[in-house]
Amino acid sequence: MSSALMYDRLQFAATASFHYLFPQLTMGLALLLVYFRTRALATGDDHFHRVSRFWTKIFALSFAFGVVTGIPLEFQFGTNWAKFSNFAGGVIGQTLAMEGLFAFFLESSFLGILLFGDPRFSRKMLWFATVMLFLGSWLSGYFILATNAWMQHPVAYSVADDGRLFVNSLWGLLTNPWLFWQFAHNMTAALVTGAFVVTACGAFYLLSGQYHEYAKTFVKTGVMVGSLATVLMAFPTGHENARQVFEHQPVKGAAFEGLFKTERGAGMTLVGQPNVETMTIDNPLTIPDALSFLVYEDLYAQVKGLDAFPRELWPDNLPLLYYSYHIMAGLGTILIGIMGLALLWLLSGRLFTSTWLLWALMLAVPFPYIATTAGWMTAELGRQPWLVYGLLRTAEGASPLVHSGNALFTLLGFLGIYLVLGLLFLFLVAETIRHGPTEPPHTPAVPEPSGSHA
Repeated sequence: MSSALMYDRLQFAATASFHYLFPQLTMGLALLLVYFRTRALATGDDHFHRVSRFWTKIFALSFAFGVVTGIPLEFQFGTNWAKFSNFAGGVIGQTLAMEGLFAFFLESSFLGILLFGDPRFSRKMLWFATVMLFLGSWLSGYFILATNAWMQHPVAYSVADDGRLFVNSLWGLLTNPWLFWQFAHNMTAALVTGAFVVTACGAFYLLSGQYHEYAKTFVKTGVMVGSLATVLMAFPTGHENARQVFEHQPVKGAAFEGLFKTERGAGMTLVGQPNVETMTIDNPLTIPDALSFLVYEDLYAQVKGLDAFPRELWPDNLPLLYYSYHIMAGLGTILIGIMGLALLWLLSGRLFTSTWLLWALMLAVPFPYIATTAGWMTAELGRQPWLVYGLLRTAEGASPLVHSGNALFTLLGFLGIYLVLGLLFLFLVAETIRHGPTEPPHTPAVPEPSGSHA
């Protein structure tokens, strides 16, 4: 790989990974905001109205930073990936344009109403604006994922005389069979992120003895939603996502599972280090026959290993792909365990006074972000060496006139800017949490359970 191509890839990976930290939260919070606003409208209770207003502020911060950090990605299609844009712009331009014209403006317009329309508008209008905000947020995710789904599994395109691609069915592009489980899994992961953030904020308030009633609402809502979402993230959405990988990109499946040789009754490796030179897993901990059963529902089914494919079709960084997948799966399992435990404590009435579990819930908040980033690394590293699967190799899509010095200079610039933006975001979120949903009444740390709004 040339150094220019390596820096182009690093730059897009770094900017996309950092950018996605923000929409990951807004898409998850959007559904929780609909719940809070619905409770406020149904009960007429000021408590849930203040809860909605508080989380709308957090949503707005994440939305604003998501917009700022997302703009460079659009420019990089032209600066670093000009040949790819020329080749596939007739396809991906459709979904990217729809995301900007329809979803972004829908989301931003109604967010403005929520931020500046309270108390000018009625609570019915605020509820309606929240529903539109949710639709805009998830529609934005749909169009972006439709773009990525097409790069993973190209459909509904025609090849022009000059070799460029164009859409021959917009409906076919938007109903790409790859997209359904990808969207379901991605949105579930976003909901897990939102649930963990809401829960962690409530746990912090309980541990510090602030905003007792609000803290209980945050923790209870976050744990109830998070318990369901973490399970759905694994099954069926994660499971079906993996099955479609084995169906349409079997070399990626073999690579992230560390399956070097084709086997009947293939086992699933839980722990181990891939050794590409010997084509083995060092120090493996494996569940026998599990991979065959999960993919084909047959303990003796044959699963293609990497040896079934030419070496030039293998993903170019097997160890990183393997570890990304296992970090994602491992953290997903931990998230299910934490939320499952919290749900049991909640149902038994012990959660609000359980200091150790509140600490665990608060400190676990980075895990959904790490798991989601690892999941995206699995998807994108596993697609290599293709930029558009089966049609265009990554090395053929880079801009030919951008040399390695230019790419490295802008990469370092982005890293510096994003470091400042990241610190600024954390400071603003911390200040919003410090000010709380209302003026802080004094209550003792980890108060005794009582429970009107929880």
